[in-house]
Amino acid sequence: MVPLQRSPFLEAIQKHDPHSTAIVHSLSGRSFTYGSILRDVAAAKERLLQTTGKDENGIVGERIAFLVENGYDYVVTLLSCLASNAIAVPLAPSFPASELRYILNHSEALALLYSAKFSKLAQEVVKQGLDRAPVQLALEKITEGAAGDASITLSGDTYHAEGGMMLYTSGTTARPKGVLLPTLVLSAQAHSLLEAWEYTPQDHLLHVLPLHHIHGTVNGMLTPLLAGSTIEFMYPFNVDAVWKRFAAPFMSDQTNGNTTNGHTPSANHQPITFFTVVPTVWARLLQTHSALPMDILKASNQAIQRSHLRLNISGSAALPTPTKQAWSQLSAGNTLLERFGMTEVGMALSCGLADSDRIDGSVGWPLPSVEARLVDPDTHEEILSDTSPDGKERSGEIQLRGPTIFKGYWRNPEATRKEFTPDGWFKTGDIAVRKPVPGAGEGKSGSWAKGPAWFIHGRQSADIIKTGGEKVSALEVERELLSLPEIRECAVVGLPSEAWGQKVAAIVVLSAVGEGVEGKGGKGWGAMDLRRALKERLVAYKIPQDVKVVGEIKRNAMGKVNKKELVKDVFGDQERIRRRSEAVAADRAALKKEAGAGGR
Repeated sequence: MVPLQRSPFLEAIQKHDPHSTAIVHSLSGRSFTYGSILRDVAAAKERLLQTTGKDENGIVGERIAFLVENGYDYVVTLLSCLASNAIAVPLAPSFPASELRYILNHSEALALLYSAKFSKLAQEVVKQGLDRAPVQLALEKITEGAAGDASITLSGDTYHAEGGMMLYTSGTTARPKGVLLPTLVLSAQAHSLLEAWEYTPQDHLLHVLPLHHIHGTVNGMLTPLLAGSTIEFMYPFNVDAVWKRFAAPFMSDQTNGNTTNGHTPSANHQPITFFTVVPTVWARLLQTHSALPMDILKASNQAIQRSHLRLNISGSAALPTPTKQAWSQLSAGNTLLERFGMTEVGMALSCGLADSDRIDGSVGWPLPSVEARLVDPDTHEEILSDTSPDGKERSGEIQLRGPTIFKGYWRNPEATRKEFTPDGWFKTGDIAVRKPVPGAGEGKSGSWAKGPAWFIHGRQSADIIKTGGEKVSALEVERELLSLPEIRECAVVGLPSEAWGQKVAAIVVLSAVGEGVEGKGGKGWGAMDLRRALKERLVAYKIPQDVKVVGEIKRNAMGKVNKKELVKDVFGDQERIRRRSEAVAADRAALKKEAGAGGR
């Protein structure tokens, strides 16, 4: 078999117990061992070289795009790209063909690999609009892991691997950018999490996330593979299936033997120890729990306790306090752990494993090997003291440095220069404060989790509202709104204001409580009721002046809200409204001036 480019991931897989289960397909119950992975990766690499006509040297650094469903085939495809010293470009099957076409063009992909499930989508993508037609390779489904005694050779130097992965940003302000994450950066990110979250071969992770995001790929796949954990894929997320899977190991033997719940007995017998998802998933689990059949409800209550589910993590969007509290109550004190990360940096900050280090509203401390600092967005000076002379908290932009940071945007040196400081720090665009929390940050979770904890105020471009000379964190206001029983979802935004520069506005989805409550005067629960409820919680300038009640708030696959699009949908084009308002004001001033001149 062809040799594989040496990397920390392949070295680790080679050393794991070959009989240990690496991947489980939750619905079918099929499983694959660590002993099969490298042989299947070698076979996949060989097919890739043959199809593209490239040799070992010719494939180096080439972009290999692929459309493959979550599971063993995905793992093998991604690792075969790294083993070829190529750059893997995972494509999201949920994207429209035009968006996938843009990624293929922008990345200048040499090849497009696709499974039978996505054959039709792949053909639609390549039929028109491509600058260069990629080589196409239809992948056969792997139904059984490769067997045999053939040894796999790892060649080359780990520290000179030129492959990696390229993920595309969401493109909320411009066309999506390709974020280049070399193999060594991915390895640094995984090793950082391995130390902080203590993955082990005994962990059994339930994976319900998409794999074109850093959360699903590094946190949920590469790091468990590095640790020798078992990854059970269940995608797309289905709340009933997740509850049944949690409960299955704790059901009676008779129920366990019944495969109507989508699992074979062998898969059912392993409790889930590790579950990392987004806030909307936690909310859905909480909303549906009480309606579960009694046997599943009782078994799931046992399954989600700390003694079985050792780590439950929430990320990719802010976690509402009521959601965190409700889960803790349901799980007998299994507190959700919050963290902060982004495509360009992987995970950067995290709360610790110790309960005292799982601080409400905080993302904890810089993870191992991550350097972090706060920089004043106005003066561009590093904030060394977390409070000003008058005792106020000092907020600043989070800037990061270290081996976990990406190397640049693909063939976009201007954008890369813009996002890095001259001395090499990456500007995240997120605003935060640091403050000491009694009992936390004392090193109980490791030497990295020490000192004042970090609290995110939000994106500088979307979540920091400047009103009347004050800065308001949209996330802080959202947290308070979500603590009201009448509100199920919300998004806080800034709207233009002639008097204040910006004003705070809220878009809310009412809960069943809110829909059933009459506001003052017999009307539906609305803006005045919201303001009265917040009067004792927030200072006046932070309370939303404008409130819109909607049926739903659109979110992407990771639970994030595009606030710029949301404002347009709900309040109209604010830039156009602002220009029109300025034009009207200018006309009024001109008329007033003319009238004054005529009176003289």
